[in-house]
Amino acid sequence: MPVRSDAALAFLASRRSVPPKLLSGPGPEGAALEQLLTLAIRVPDHGKLAPWRLIVLSRTRLDQMVAPITAAMTAQGAGEAVIAKAISALASPLIVAVILSPVASDKIPLREQVMSAASVCLTLLQAALAAGWGAAWLTGPLAEDKLARDLLALGEGESVAGLIHIGRFDGEALPDRPRPELADKVSFL
Repeated sequence: MPVRSDAALAFLASRRSVPPKLLSGPGPEGAALEQLLTLAIRVPDHGKLAPWRLIVLSRTRLDQMVAPITAAMTAQGAGEAVIAKAISALASPLIVAVILSPVASDKIPLREQVMSAASVCLTLLQAALAAGWGAAWLTGPLAEDKLARDLLALGEGESVAGLIHIGRFDGEALPDRPRPELADKVSFL
């Protein structure tokens, strides 16, 4: 029987992502990072396929990605401001790339595998925030197919489900953003 957790409910009612530009280092490492990753993969997974994998991008590796991303975006005709914004997203102390890695299955449709990978993203985000880190779930140029294949060594059929930015956040509580009204989004049949 489930046990009610008022602390978990209060956390979910007030949780707020922290923009990467507000994160500082160092990010989680060692046992703290292992705990977050362990919690992240405790997600719904019909058929126990584990149709995802995680790539932990250290600060050193993120710095190495700046030049190839800049070159690729320049070749695509992106302006300096667009490139600067994309590169600034790599300034996080730590990024965990959640990779959708579908498994061939006659029983489990691809859409359920995609949702399982998205659940890993959300669970990792929630775990990092609950553990006292600042965190955000983004995508951006590193999640685009060609760059992701080249820089993250993705396999055939793999794609980036999300990039979870994690670091210290020592600022004041962020204001909540407007949320939709339940009456506009919920119907009862």
